[in-house]
Amino acid sequence: MQRRLTGSANDPRIRSRYRTESRFKAYTITALFVAFAIILAFFADIITQGYSAFWRSEIQVTLDYNERAERIGRFAIQEELREVVSRGAVRSIPLEIRNNPELAGSTREVWVPVYSRVDQYLKGNEELDPELAPIVDRLAEEDRIRNVFNWAFFTSGDSKLPEMAGIFSAAVGSILVLFVTLVFAFPIGVMSAIYLEEFAPDNKLTQLIEVNINNLAAVPSIIFGLLGLAVFINTFGVPRSSALVGGLTLGLMTLPIIIISTRAALRAVPDPIRLGAFAMGCSRWQVVRDHVLPLSLPGILTGTIIGLAQAMGETAPLIIVGMIAYIPDAPTSIFDSATVLPAQVFTWASEPRKAFVEKTGAGIMVLLAILLTLNATAVFLRRRFERRW
Repeated sequence: MQRRLTGSANDPRIRSRYRTESRFKAYTITALFVAFAIILAFFADIITQGYSAFWRSEIQVTLDYNERAERIGRFAIQEELREVVSRGAVRSIPLEIRNNPELAGSTREVWVPVYSRVDQYLKGNEELDPELAPIVDRLAEEDRIRNVFNWAFFTSGDSKLPEMAGIFSAAVGSILVLFVTLVFAFPIGVMSAIYLEEFAPDNKLTQLIEVNINNLAAVPSIIFGLLGLAVFINTFGVPRSSALVGGLTLGLMTLPIIIISTRAALRAVPDPIRLGAFAMGCSRWQVVRDHVLPLSLPGILTGTIIGLAQAMGETAPLIIVGMIAYIPDAPTSIFDSATVLPAQVFTWASEPRKAFVEKTGAGIMVLLAILLTLNATAVFLRRRFERRW
């Protein structure tokens, strides 16, 4: 009687294992393609809705600085064009005449932005009134309407008029908030990690601290907003809606991330480096300062950048501390009222007008570009300076 080979490919059990493996491989590849398709659909939807905000329509008009225009700016434009031109383009005319009296009685031709509904009509996103649409079409045929890059989106602040709204004030606010977050969280987080990893004794107290730090990293961000409201605003009297209170609140949220990443970077330094420094007569502080910390710095910076990127995209804690306000002018200090890019996008998304939809998409595109840049920088630093032992 011939014995059966247990390892043969003809064994039904082996073939069943191969089939199971093939099915599992097909499932994983399908999951990968589904995830990739969802990401593509997300980016395609955002780009489709937001790319048009980077362009705007302008109309060529003749401004007549007459006596009526000195009181109401729209009277500087001929009557049939008053519903086409943006109100934001003419509301400063009375002040302009008062500051420059020589303009009174003169005329000049300028290009000004059109009303948001007209802009959306020219982009094919909205219909106009039957009386206004022929006027706009005629002006377009006469080449008195042009499509230009919307630099104002990057150089102006928020506005109730969609055609005049921009992200400049929110971008400045985000920079100030991230600056406060970095100044507050980076030194405290790094020094706390150094103490816990290099100096603290291994006892129940330090173990309790470590458990709580790990738990804080998983706490919902809105809880930090409530903490910032209770501690910084109600207790210490930090100005509400300011970049200072926003940065301190996000600093609390970023601290656990910096501490955990710093400890991991310190732990990655091999013990022989420490032992060699001790053998040369170095103190523990000298070992940490001159040997361990320089070698772990790339990992520390990577964790810090990732923490800042996460803070950059947060909205919930900043809403709690009042950074969702209407801010048309950029803040000049950390004590001024400010808003940030995610809060600005949230504000635009709640507006009912069609023109704000493209502003929302464009704001998301800018925010995603910044976040992807920060994460790419973190990856570059890790790969460029990381040492393998």
